[in-house]
Amino acid sequence: MWKLGLLVAVMFLLQAILSSAQISHFNKEFIALRRRGKVACGRQSGGFHAGAIVMFLLDENGIIREGKMIMGVTVLARAKPLSGFEGKFVGGLTEDDLPKYGKNLRKAILDARDTYNKVMNGEIVPDKPSPFQRAGSLLTGSGRSPGRTTA
Repeated sequence: MWKLGLLVAVMFLLQAILSSAQISHFNKEFIALRRRGKVACGRQSGGFHAGAIVMFLLDENGIIREGKMIMGVTVLARAKPLSGFEGKFVGGLTEDDLPKYGKNLRKAILDARDTYNKVMNGEIVPDKPSPFQRAGSLLTGSGRSPGRTTA
């Protein structure tokens, strides 16, 4: 029985290390884009399907200059170019602009649009709770989803 516990602990530690590496990779990509200008970012968690994160480098008018995406089921997913959006206004992207992409990537792109529009309108953009945070809220009976509450 202790061997099973040890195996679970090792797998948990490996997951934490690989997740940290993926977060570090995302941060490096985001910072590289941010040094070049404004960045609109959107995400859609995947659960047991491929999650997606998109980053759009914008000019001063919200026109997309470059796009990158991170999409995958595992922590080994890395940033790749996301082309086809150059020259489009991020705040005006619609479903019609996304014909060839998977469901979660489409949702992440629309999330980047919504986040951009909220920020430009002076609204606060709350964090989306993870599935674990939502489950914890249900188990503890707090009745609210934990998100960022900044004033």
